[in-house]
Amino acid sequence: MSSQQAFSDAVATITARISGKDLDPGLQAFLNESFPPGGEAFDDLAELCRQGIDEGWLCDHEQGGIKFGRIIKAGPDTHGFSVDVVEMDDIRGPYHGHPNGEIDMIIPESGDAVFDGQSQGWLVYEAESEHYPTVSGGKAIVLYLLPDGAIDFSCTAP
Repeated sequence: MSSQQAFSDAVATITARISGKDLDPGLQAFLNESFPPGGEAFDDLAELCRQGIDEGWLCDHEQGGIKFGRIIKAGPDTHGFSVDVVEMDDIRGPYHGHPNGEIDMIIPESGDAVFDGQSQGWLVYEAESEHYPTVSGGKAIVLYLLPDGAIDFSCTAP
């Protein structure tokens, strides 16, 4: 099996468990309990992210010091979620909104990297939330799941 197929399968295992759930603090707790850092599913997917970056099929674009790429469009294989991966090193990304919410898998790679103040694990943004995605304290990989692939870069920053 190719690393890309293994990646897709690993994501689908997670999205199958969260399909139809509200994106709220309860989902964040569920993900951190069901797929915790140090657990097989989290660690395998983190390693597949690293492998994909090394092989060049993940984060194959770069702009403003951020490597990124949408690897899977929203569809039935991922239960309606799109899958994007970014690699950020002590940087703030572009302000954007989440019409349907966003689920982030945070994978610190150096130092004491955190994403939006959160260390390794899962972070869930509710529908209609907005932010500057920010990695501080080092380098991190962030895999994010977007219901229906929805993201809005036209939001006005505060």
